[in-house]
Amino acid sequence: MSEKKQKELRFTSNNARRVIARFDAGDVSSDGGLLLVREADRRLGLTHAAADCLSDKRQGGKVRHGARKLLGQRVYGLVAGYEDLNDFDQLKDDPLWQALAGEGEQLGGMSTLSRFENAQERSSALALNRLLVDQFLDSFDQAPERIILDFDATDDRVHGKQEGRFFHAYYGDYCFLPLYVFCGSQLLVAYLRPSNIDAAKHAGAILKLLTEHIRKRFPNTKIVFRADSGFCRHRTLGWCERHGVDYIVGIARNPRLQRFGQSLQTRAAEAFEAQGCKQKLFGELSYAAGSWKRKRRVIHKAEHTDKGANPRFVVTSLSKEPESVYQQYCKRGEMENKIKEQMMLYSDRTSAHQWWANQWRVLLSSLAYVLMDTIRRLALKDTELEKATVQTIRLKLVKIGCLFQRKSARDVIRLSAACPFKEIFEHVAARLRPT
Repeated sequence: MSEKKQKELRFTSNNARRVIARFDAGDVSSDGGLLLVREADRRLGLTHAAADCLSDKRQGGKVRHGARKLLGQRVYGLVAGYEDLNDFDQLKDDPLWQALAGEGEQLGGMSTLSRFENAQERSSALALNRLLVDQFLDSFDQAPERIILDFDATDDRVHGKQEGRFFHAYYGDYCFLPLYVFCGSQLLVAYLRPSNIDAAKHAGAILKLLTEHIRKRFPNTKIVFRADSGFCRHRTLGWCERHGVDYIVGIARNPRLQRFGQSLQTRAAEAFEAQGCKQKLFGELSYAAGSWKRKRRVIHKAEHTDKGANPRFVVTSLSKEPESVYQQYCKRGEMENKIKEQMMLYSDRTSAHQWWANQWRVLLSSLAYVLMDTIRRLALKDTELEKATVQTIRLKLVKIGCLFQRKSARDVIRLSAACPFKEIFEHVAARLRPT
């Protein structure tokens, strides 16, 4: 930091005491909690492994900033709330950030990071998605009894005339249509797609690849495909049946389904009239859509409220009681919250012109999410933040003021003594420390 005299800022007095401020406190950073993120990263080996997936065609002898350090800058930046590359023109001189990168010299700035980002190709995206799956499988100490794969798509509105932009009538805007796959809170796939496609496009192929990859590691684990009605396609359901994959998938209501379920819906309406409160009844039927080659089990939820009838239908291969199956289907709603967390990590900041650079940005946000979710799952359990969003974790555990001091044999980071989450911070640091 410059030693020149800093300008004094004057503020209104406080109980007759003068209030002044100067930017002369020394090497202070606002991101002290990134120490926890680095520990999570080292525990997983995430950015090291991800760097091996990247396309880096620079001449080795002329490279000042290695791929791993540039990748770490971007991922840690998203965690800390820095969505734009130009933020790094200031952060490159932050001594804490330099220490996190393992060096005491200036880091890569906006231009370096931009060139690196636009150099990524299809092979990088494929390799990083495989890495996400491997990280998920590595999180298990032993083979799980069952893995439920939640599929969903969302809109990602574009910022200009990027490659692959199309108008989507449902969302009423130009956008991309990325596909995500989760198991619980853990992210397995983040796949950017154009929006001029069926919402289920490539979902069957991705399910096939995931099933093969999971079974190589856990051959006896049951796999369940779960999704909303946008993914109800007879080819996907047929593939599941041929390969021993169970499914719970929403199915859009239509006159035929409603006719089959009319008696149950009538009973729900009569119960509502008699009791005056919302009614839910569950039943099942054997049904085959026109494109299906066989009948399948469909669960019917007959709901009636003061707003009228609200029937819902789910097609499934499971044999449990109808209400139990429907409740299990409803749990997929939590995935929508996890997709929102991707936006908290700026996965929708797809403002590059080139397609693969935007896919790369989605995957950067995915890597940032893996680190934050690791902290939440492994280190925040049994604390008041165990169910916090990544944005809350960022505000309460990452954005902590600190003073950086470089001594002969060590770096000392002096965190704010007034940090209101000091005890939780210490708890997380202990949980993430290597055993």
